[in-house]
Amino acid sequence: MEDASCNPRSLSWLVKSCIPNPHTDTRRKTILLPRLSDNSTPENRPENHPIPHNLTSFSSLPDDLLIETLSRVSPSSLPSVSLVCRRWAHALDSPAFHDLRRTHGRIQHTLYAVAVSDFGVLSATHRIGSDTSWTTAPFPGIESLPPEIFDVSFSHMRMLALGRSIYVVGRNATVRYDTWTGSATPGAPMLFPRKKFAAAAVGGRIYAAGGAACTASVEEYDPGSDTWRVVAEAPRRRYGCVGAAVDGIFYVIGGLRIGAPRGGRMEAHVYASSMDLYDVEAGAWLRSRHVPGGGCVVGACGAGGYVYVLASHAVELSFWRWDGKRGSAGFGEWCRLKSPPLPAQVRLDSAVRFSCVGIGERVALIQVFGCIDDLLRRSGRSCRGLKEGLVLVYDSGPGEWSRGPDLPEMFRRAACVCVEC
Repeated sequence: MEDASCNPRSLSWLVKSCIPNPHTDTRRKTILLPRLSDNSTPENRPENHPIPHNLTSFSSLPDDLLIETLSRVSPSSLPSVSLVCRRWAHALDSPAFHDLRRTHGRIQHTLYAVAVSDFGVLSATHRIGSDTSWTTAPFPGIESLPPEIFDVSFSHMRMLALGRSIYVVGRNATVRYDTWTGSATPGAPMLFPRKKFAAAAVGGRIYAAGGAACTASVEEYDPGSDTWRVVAEAPRRRYGCVGAAVDGIFYVIGGLRIGAPRGGRMEAHVYASSMDLYDVEAGAWLRSRHVPGGGCVVGACGAGGYVYVLASHAVELSFWRWDGKRGSAGFGEWCRLKSPPLPAQVRLDSAVRFSCVGIGERVALIQVFGCIDDLLRRSGRSCRGLKEGLVLVYDSGPGEWSRGPDLPEMFRRAACVCVEC
């Protein structure tokens, strides 16, 4: 099998090798090796069980060699690999398989965007460092989901990455998408319907807060049991907030503070320049912090031990970095960074919306709603009316912004996330 790809002919041979051929004398051509434990390696394999040179049945390989071989297939072949047999499917789920794919350079940071449009539920992917554009397709596995799952509840969805899986969390629904097998399965909805809420993945679980006038509860989702539970009460109720996570802390940032009802209506007050910090392991809230410079927080994410916050001041954007590495001398310090190259005259507080996504040590700023004509003129493009889709990438090393490939034209109010797959 070639390292660079797994072509259909090779994959067909692998599939056939798992099915015994009644016309083949297996006593001469197949030697079954003993099954080894999951922690077995080529170095500690018994000498009296060498691998014969004439081994022809792929299913006869011990677990460590099976995982080693499968870890080299191309990403496009993984869905087929998972369907061959249970043993292969279990191999894909093992931590050793993920570690080997990383070692072989088969894992890359990939941006995913999902949008509900008139054309149905669409997804777009962009592999950082490999692709020059986005690849668009119907949301994978949509035919296996209940038709009502992608209704209006997903108009303000949040997307989180846990390992190779992407979780799409909406107001009344949750969907898990496996980026390796291409399968999508419905999950349990949140206990409280939320809209424009904060969400982040911490320690293999998902946390959600804000976006609900009836409760200040913080919910935790356990993927293993597919259950939500309340773990804390937030210091204040927020609407339109964003979430981030760094070093075991769930950050609930920005949004409007929802006050006590007056005259039968909930009163919302601007509470834009603050963030609440929830220590997941301790189950306690740390001291709330203010985002410097004021303004309205329009995006935030965690990347490389820092929380990056994008704030709008009606006529300009400011970009800040919070040191979230606990135990370090700089924990809790703010640093103002170079603002993204957007035209200052655009009223960014209401006309344009962004999604901030952490990509390793970098940050992708994706425009998911609004219109920026002046930016097109400055970039030398004559067309006008670009409604959404601008992608800018901030590299923390040189501290500079660069232009990425625009989102596909049909994407509107998309939810975005980065996953290693």
